[in-house]
Amino acid sequence: MRLIGLAVVLIVSLVVVPRAATAQPVKKVPQVGFLVMARNPGVEDAFPRGLRDLGYVEGRDIVLEWRSAEGRSDRMPALAAQLVQLGVAVIVAAGPEARRAAMETTSTTPIVVVGGSDPVAEGWAASLAHPGANATGFTATHPEMNGKKLELLRETIPGLVRVALIWDLSGAGSSSLIESARTTARSLGLDLQIIEARQPTDLESAFRQAIRNRRQAVSVVETAMVFAHRTEIAERARKARLPTIGEWKPSAKAGLLMSYGADLSDLLRRAATYVDKILKGAKPADLPVEQPTKFELVINMKTAKALGLTIPQSILLRADEIIQ
Repeated sequence: MRLIGLAVVLIVSLVVVPRAATAQPVKKVPQVGFLVMARNPGVEDAFPRGLRDLGYVEGRDIVLEWRSAEGRSDRMPALAAQLVQLGVAVIVAAGPEARRAAMETTSTTPIVVVGGSDPVAEGWAASLAHPGANATGFTATHPEMNGKKLELLRETIPGLVRVALIWDLSGAGSSSLIESARTTARSLGLDLQIIEARQPTDLESAFRQAIRNRRQAVSVVETAMVFAHRTEIAERARKARLPTIGEWKPSAKAGLLMSYGADLSDLLRRAATYVDKILKGAKPADLPVEQPTKFELVINMKTAKALGLTIPQSILLRADEIIQ
């Protein structure tokens, strides 16, 4: 019996030991945080699509942790802290508020920023070529964008002279961008009035001021706060009967007359390539901050009809999308 028992032990040892010796450690799936002021799935879906195009399978190769402040900037710090506590490998910060909260929360976790216009003036990059800290990414605003929006309004609205520019002036770099807009306005013969709106409660008074000062059209600079309240802005513009141009396609879809700006979906797709590089060992400090390369003009014909406007053929031919 003892011989039989010994034989059983030897057989079990031969079966179990090799399996234990060849067992592979479980690979840790990296987590990537996505922090945003307000969700817009139609645009943000470009980020996971970009990762899939690079060969990532969600749940197998990567886990995405989405955090939205639902339009409330005061929630941003806590959400950024949640992502850091989870131990995410990278944070994608969509918008200046998200970038600010992420950078104030961590100086070590890599951050890929999508948003802003001048990283050096805004203080989060030493230079575009070599950001130098734990953040890099993609600017969403081109210095000439506000001037281009004024040109589109001038070409669309017959006899346009008086325009309001609604803007949160608290951001770094605003002064140079304002001067650029004023220079374009002067060259077009437009009387440009700057109206500040730093928080949602300022939007109502901003449109009242535009009406009081007999503005004929409005251009809005789409900060994260403005973008989060685009439907309200479109409704206020409609009630005031003020043709209004924004920067992002979702704003035109929400009811603004037009939008002209960087293709956000393209920026988020490109952000996926930076996440991939960082997961493979690249340092944010060595990845250059890139500017937008694709822009899109979107026209809402339903809004144009409600305002009694006929959009010139020259504008329609240049549109990337026409909303009927």
